[in-house]
Amino acid sequence: MTTEGAALLPPLPPLRIGEYTIPVPILQGGMGVRVSAHRLAAAVANEGGVGIIASVALSLASKYYEKGKDYYKANVKALIDELQMARASSPGGIIGVNCMVAIRDFEAMVRTSVENGAQMIVSGAGLPLRLPEFAMANPKAALVPIISSLRAASLLAKRWYKLYKRLPDALVFEDPNRAGGHLGVKGREQLFAREYDTDVVVPELAEWSRIEYNDEIPIVTAGGVWDRKDIDHAFSLGAKGVQMASRFICTYECDAHDEYKRAFINAREGDVVIVDSPAGLPGRALNTAFTRTLFRGGEVSNTCIATCLDACRCRESKETFCIATALHRAQQGDLENGLVFTGTNAVRHTGMVHVHDIFQELLHGIPVHPVPLP
Repeated sequence: MTTEGAALLPPLPPLRIGEYTIPVPILQGGMGVRVSAHRLAAAVANEGGVGIIASVALSLASKYYEKGKDYYKANVKALIDELQMARASSPGGIIGVNCMVAIRDFEAMVRTSVENGAQMIVSGAGLPLRLPEFAMANPKAALVPIISSLRAASLLAKRWYKLYKRLPDALVFEDPNRAGGHLGVKGREQLFAREYDTDVVVPELAEWSRIEYNDEIPIVTAGGVWDRKDIDHAFSLGAKGVQMASRFICTYECDAHDEYKRAFINAREGDVVIVDSPAGLPGRALNTAFTRTLFRGGEVSNTCIATCLDACRCRESKETFCIATALHRAQQGDLENGLVFTGTNAVRHTGMVHVHDIFQELLHGIPVHPVPLP
């Protein structure tokens, strides 16, 4: 590796979350279905960040899933496999799991995670009000909710302390104006509102943590974080760490199919769109053949395969698509029938890189040289 063109960057401070000191204050965002599984999580953990396995619908590409009734048991088995493989590839790294509140096996995914070595649970798509209860099997597991406002943070912290005598070990603020996947607002009309912007909410959260909790709840910011400039800006607002997801998609270690990654490399300005998820939330995605069919009212798969969501318009009214199927197909390389979630930085991918190269750029200013996909 050459250091030609490297910039002299000050070191990033380590991040303390619960029992763990994270050498590089970067959490890799959870990306389902199986976009961030054991390979990506281990690669990030080996660089000193936190590698995160997305637990949602892991079974769909596993050897355990055969029919609908096996879905939940298969998810448990597949998650155990992913945790074991991640740990084998990163014996000394910090490995966590992203568990969505909105899925019906949320409790099972949390319990399975902490019982099988996960050191951190990151949880969003709803407020994880009972997360400490589900994670009691391993009190050392760090619990990190994803929130979109100071109000949500305050409510959650007070409730956890009242019921469980513990606080969140950190909070991830996810900016709905920039983040990918399901966004933490109730509808499209709330998107792009200034009140949800990183520059507004992160300073509020940082001050709240300092005044109310003596800085014991570090704030991690997510959504639109791509380069060192973004990280330094987040720190200037009071964040103690960042969460990055889309940046890691076009890496050799990402668990998605090469055709999935190719969609990002080929994306151009205007190719990031907002879709209405069956979960009742807006979502940010790449404009693909699937979304174009969706927008013109064409036929998409609307057969519920597993009743995976607590609330689902596909299951309840068949008026939209099965999101588990759509995300799974995309991860497998079927972009005609698959949904590709992404943040606003999707169009910045130009080729393939290694996770190590991204960290070298972020930490030491060593330029990354993406390689075209064959």
